Amino acid sequence: MMRFLLPLVVFVVLVGFLLVGLNLNPRQVPSPLIGKPAPEFQLQQLHESEKTLTSKDNLGKVWLLNVWASWCVACRDEHPLLVELANSGIVPVYGLNYKDERDDALQWLKQFGDPYAVTIVDPEGRTGINYGVYGVPETYVIDKNGVIRYKQIGPVTVEALETKILPLVKELQG
Repeated sequence: MMRFLLPLVVFVVLVGFLLVGLNLNPRQVPSPLIGKPAPEFQLQQLHESEKTLTSKDNLGKVWLLNVWASWCVACRDEHPLLVELANSGIVPVYGLNYKDERDDALQWLKQFGDPYAVTIVDPEGRTGINYGVYGVPETYVIDKNGVIRYKQIGPVTVEALETKILPLVKELQG
């Protein structure tokens, strides 16, 4: 009897793990950086390569860091929403151009609009790695103390803006 019961129990446990795994959302990967200081950087600006931006330049304000690239198809999906958000003036949006060519990035912004207060370039992806970027696009909400408070994996959507990002931004600005 035990000889038949043990394989059945093992099978049921494996099926249980499989069902739990199939119901997980890969976009809800928790970031170990939430609640921790944003990684430091000093990167060249896209439009004015003789200038840099550092992680400390935005201390004292709530801001978004949007990781994007001209080769990223999903970045095109979220881009009109970012342009609208930037035009609203609710929160400044900074761009981190990830593993891209400068000329391609400049052309892309010229074609689709530039929602970014400043865009910085990360041609080798080192800063992206420090931020735990899985792939583009990703967006981070960073508070006045330079602490990462939220990470949006994948394109920013109207739902994400209305239910997560903007309420958090308003709370942090208050």
